[in-house]
Amino acid sequence: MTQVSEEQPWKKPTTLLAAVGALGVVFGDIGTSPLYTFKTVLDLTGGNNAPTILGVISLLIWTLIIVTTVKYAGFAMRIDNDGEGGILALMALLGVKRHKRPLIVATGLFGAALIYGDGAITPAISVLSALEGLDIAAPELKHYVLPLTVIILLGLFALQPIGTAKIGRTFGPIMALWFLTMAVLGVWGVVRHPSILWALNPYYGLSYLFHSGGSGFLVLGGVFLCVTGAEALYADMGHFGAGPIKLAWSTLVFPSLVLNYAGQGAIVLEGAPTEGNIFYRLCPASLTLPLIILSTIATIIASQSIITGAFSMTRQAIQLGWMPRLKIQQTSSEGYGQIYVGAVNWALMVVTIGLALGFRKSDNLAGAYGIAVSATMLMTTALLFIAMREIWKWNIVACAFVASLFFIVDASFFASNMMKLLEGGYVPLLLAGLVYLVMFVWHKGITAVAMRLGENPVPVDAFFKEMANEGVARVPGTAVFLTRAKATTPPVMMWYVKHSRALHERVLAVTLDVASIPYIPVQKRLTMTEVCPNYWAITACYGFMQRPDLPALMSQIVSHGCSMDSNELTYFIGMEKIMPRNDRRGLPRWLSKFFAVLLRNSARVTDYLHVPPEQVVDIGRQVSI
Repeated sequence: MTQVSEEQPWKKPTTLLAAVGALGVVFGDIGTSPLYTFKTVLDLTGGNNAPTILGVISLLIWTLIIVTTVKYAGFAMRIDNDGEGGILALMALLGVKRHKRPLIVATGLFGAALIYGDGAITPAISVLSALEGLDIAAPELKHYVLPLTVIILLGLFALQPIGTAKIGRTFGPIMALWFLTMAVLGVWGVVRHPSILWALNPYYGLSYLFHSGGSGFLVLGGVFLCVTGAEALYADMGHFGAGPIKLAWSTLVFPSLVLNYAGQGAIVLEGAPTEGNIFYRLCPASLTLPLIILSTIATIIASQSIITGAFSMTRQAIQLGWMPRLKIQQTSSEGYGQIYVGAVNWALMVVTIGLALGFRKSDNLAGAYGIAVSATMLMTTALLFIAMREIWKWNIVACAFVASLFFIVDASFFASNMMKLLEGGYVPLLLAGLVYLVMFVWHKGITAVAMRLGENPVPVDAFFKEMANEGVARVPGTAVFLTRAKATTPPVMMWYVKHSRALHERVLAVTLDVASIPYIPVQKRLTMTEVCPNYWAITACYGFMQRPDLPALMSQIVSHGCSMDSNELTYFIGMEKIMPRNDRRGLPRWLSKFFAVLLRNSARVTDYLHVPPEQVVDIGRQVSI
């Protein structure tokens, strides 16, 4: 496993280089939306007359402006948690870690859970839509679209354990070529029918909405597909910085998207057939196959970004105590974000390939797309309202005015997407519900265990006096007990002394805390107190983007004046076996059993904390919750 320093975020490159890098990570999802969005919307309208085309293109352009440029680039990215963004970072910023402010916690967590649903659908719909260009370039190969999609997806997930650091350097330049290609194709379409530029006027979009009856409302669900991926601008802010992301969006991504959507609308106005993938009809026939290859590569890059984002969010959730410990591998020393989480990878693979095989075409899969993202955006808006009040200190009128504008837009898109619930929209909601259930049960369980173990606390002084009175032997070496009890005797130590009738000469009671900010400088990490002779109570605080390393922490403790030999350390780790309580004061029986399953299948604490196995003593004990 590759090791990487995690004491500080990696050094960000210059603004221009970071902007190019962001093209390959941040904008993959939203950048490949033109492959299927306009076609999906056109199918919903049921017509291709001039007012409809102008109205649809106007809605697409102004959705990009309002949601991505104004909401995310203009507002959300100004609210960062020590440089980090995303719905979990925003939730932590608002001081809702652990059990505080449960409604806001639920909002943030369910918004995060919904992103997993999006993460499963994006690779399937993106790769399918790219390969569907074969229907136009080589109709005799159209039967190979689905098998090729499955092969590409299998290869993509199979490569994840290796890491993408080396090939990742090419993602930015390739996506730059992709956006430039989309822009050129769009210009070519606009030149053929310049009247499409009237769609820049929002009047045409609003006119279509208010004069098309119920179909206009349904069309919003398709229009929303143009901003799936907008949340990535905020979520990936910590990797590249707000400035480079905004630079890439305003100078290349946004203009390319607008031009391409306008170009697609222009050729339909000119009379181009609307069967098949309209995106590829912008391209000269002789260049269609190279464009399909470039599109497929772009969708693979977009899918990679989604998978990497799922890994990163999983690590945040584990650190914040909302997910079971999972084995996390560092795949590169070049950046802390280069990680691999096997359980998440294979689960996403099964769901993604299952979706591709089940829906078979991107048009069908579009029905399942959008609900998860629009719901996440709604929840982000709710948290932004609170942030405006508590962080920016705006008055309630200003906060309500801005948030209500975003809420109306987000709620409209969400309500329209909900009309697709039975067409596949239930899929991401089921996935999100399952993830949220795991988060809820895990957090309830570890909280109940901590409370149970904390019952009947024993002061450290009293415990050592009792040991002396009972003649408990002291043996050479240093014992390290992980504990949640900061001011009292660690329960695992009491259990060990009770059964072994011995204790090491030096004892370190270590508590690992996770702060609601992403990074804690190493020099501010430790708090050490020698409570009794040769007994130290130690608290080590990490940011939610940092992963504790216990041996490294021991070296730091030595540098703070606690003399010990790291080769003589023995780590005592409590291994709880969960049992339901019989006094009706515990958790519901189904919840305690579910938590017990999660605990048994979570990664060992020692593996997660990089503890040498030959220095570990596991102490099994039953805990009824």
